[in-house]
Amino acid sequence: MEEMTPRGRVLATFMHEPTDKVPVQHISFSSKIASMILGREAYVGGGIQQWREAKALWEGEKAHQEYLKRSLQDAFEVAKATDQDILRLEYWCMPEKPTERRDEYTFLYGDPRESWQLRRFHPPSETFEIIAQHPPKEELTFKKIEENLSKTEEWLESYSPKMEDFAGTRFLMETFGKEYVVRINGGGLSIPLNSVWLTATVRRPDLVARHLDTQAEMAVRQMKGFAEAGVKLLFGGGDFAGNDGPLYSPRAFHELMLPRLQRVAEICHKYGMYYLFGSDGNLWSVADDLFGKSGVNGYYEIDRRAGMDLRKLRKRFPDLVLIGNLSSHTLSQGTKDEVIAETLSCLKEAKRSGGIIVGCSNQTVRNTPKENLMAMIETIKNHR
Repeated sequence: MEEMTPRGRVLATFMHEPTDKVPVQHISFSSKIASMILGREAYVGGGIQQWREAKALWEGEKAHQEYLKRSLQDAFEVAKATDQDILRLEYWCMPEKPTERRDEYTFLYGDPRESWQLRRFHPPSETFEIIAQHPPKEELTFKKIEENLSKTEEWLESYSPKMEDFAGTRFLMETFGKEYVVRINGGGLSIPLNSVWLTATVRRPDLVARHLDTQAEMAVRQMKGFAEAGVKLLFGGGDFAGNDGPLYSPRAFHELMLPRLQRVAEICHKYGMYYLFGSDGNLWSVADDLFGKSGVNGYYEIDRRAGMDLRKLRKRFPDLVLIGNLSSHTLSQGTKDEVIAETLSCLKEAKRSGGIIVGCSNQTVRNTPKENLMAMIETIKNHR
């Protein structure tokens, strides 16, 4: 078969057509691992990128623009060096300028006399977390949720996305979208994973329904803008499960999540886009709703260690595009031979079943041994 472009390869996969080789996408890389790949410090990652942005904003507009340019370039170079067909060009950001810089790793945000947060970067974990704030975080209650929902619903009444809201997306599509598929996040739909919200799925489902309605309505109003910017794959969804299954009941998923998910997927299809849902964990108890009735086209963050198996998924949902299934745990904790075996198993299933994009399902974490990382990369390159 004639060699395909990365974009052509991915779109053929979604149309369940033959491809010249197995398409690839890794969900994300820590900065340390990306730096290992490029042989220099790489501006990608999680909290470390937020800290880098805080430094850049503190130093001025020129430094911030240089930070943005380098972050984009490094994300592209990491994706290219790992032979990916779907580009993740946007990592975590935090564009709010700090009010004070306390030391190399610590920044204050907000008004130090009234409301503020203090964040500190922790290099070993690459996190940039709140270590103090004033006033203290208010205890969440059903009453507080209802107050916040009322404010969001009032704001949503006049919410109408403008063309300029999608300028960044349009730039990415115009710059990279002719050759690659660009990962664009949108259409997120999830219930917050804390005890109050999870209790609300049982005791106050009306509040959960209102919350999901605001998310779905926002997504629906944004779809035209995404489509006009050239987006083909919209990465939505939201984590809601662990190794033992969803953190709320299948009934709550059916009654609360499913109708809103169907609405988001339907409008996405109306504008000629594919809608993808991402979540870690064991999703089998809601799989028929999530992957069968919802209209979702693709599933990413497929958690092998939680029992989400490519072969079983393909047999049960023949039209669902599957992305991932290489375990970040195996990459970081397993042996080189285990990494090779797991990678080969994914490639084999992709070639046998079709409709599969192979890659690490979650972040390639900073303690991943170099030999394991290279084993994954080289096995994919030699056998895809």
